[in-house]
Amino acid sequence: MNAPVDVTNIRIETDRLILRPWRQEDLEDFYEYARVDGVGQMAGWQPHASMEKSQAILDSFILEKKTFALELKGSGKVIGSLGLETQGRNVGIPEELLGREIGYVLSKDFWGRGLMPEAVNAVIDYCFSVLGFDYLTCGHFVRNNQSRRVIEKCGFHFLTEYDFETRMGTSERVKLYILYNPQKVR
Repeated sequence: MNAPVDVTNIRIETDRLILRPWRQEDLEDFYEYARVDGVGQMAGWQPHASMEKSQAILDSFILEKKTFALELKGSGKVIGSLGLETQGRNVGIPEELLGREIGYVLSKDFWGRGLMPEAVNAVIDYCFSVLGFDYLTCGHFVRNNQSRRVIEKCGFHFLTEYDFETRMGTSERVKLYILYNPQKVR
């Protein structure tokens, strides 16, 4: 079952990042990376064609209170997002267990630096240690090897595979992984 989430007052720091709620003043940074070809397609959405598109999505991030902005320490620049999404399909996880699905996007300028595993591990720790989640899931399109590597580095285990209809009107094969809270008895 989907655990309740509200990131409004949450601030998580890692060595190189601050994970925090989105703010209106993040719009230019968001549009800067969301408009780049190859970024959104790995998560199932087209590059943002306008600042207005980014504004609409930024508004939903703020309203829904489930997505962190990834701010680069020292510069204050937002370089990505990490959401605690609802688990929308039955994948065999017992109903009494509480958790969420991690979804993430990173600016192409920062790929290959280990920043996303750093962010995901920090959120895993927060969700398990502070929020008491029973599990987290994380998935990737079969063709997205960078995301697969993040998931592997963060200790997730393969759960299932399925077809996913993207916002682009395409179908992608997804591999979904799970990580159970080691502090709880299963």
